[in-house]
Amino acid sequence: MSKNLTPIEKCNCDIIHEDVVKDVRGKMPEEETLYDLAELFKVFGDSTRIKILCALFEAEMCVCDIAALLDMTQSAISHQLRVLKQAKLVKNRRDGKVVYYSLDDDHVKSIFDQGLNHINEK
Repeated sequence: MSKNLTPIEKCNCDIIHEDVVKDVRGKMPEEETLYDLAELFKVFGDSTRIKILCALFEAEMCVCDIAALLDMTQSAISHQLRVLKQAKLVKNRRDGKVVYYSLDDDHVKSIFDQGLNHINEK
């Protein structure tokens, strides 16, 4: 076991608290909803996408600007923006030849902030 992992406390009984199980089962979201939620959180599992979201918290930006900011290729940024757009985390608008990206809605910043608050807890 890695020294960073905390051992899990095991229950030393084999009694099933059926009333609790039944109550919780009734409150669980549908399986498809849980799958969709897991897929959403996977999108947050890439540091490049996190950096892009951080940039878009500050300003609407085009692919060229994001690529320059993150010192990456436009192709790499475009790929990550596609993933973020499919997850409905970012949206885009065209102004002539330039396509600008921004956060899809305020929920994105809220999800991000909740994560930051969690990892910064002391």
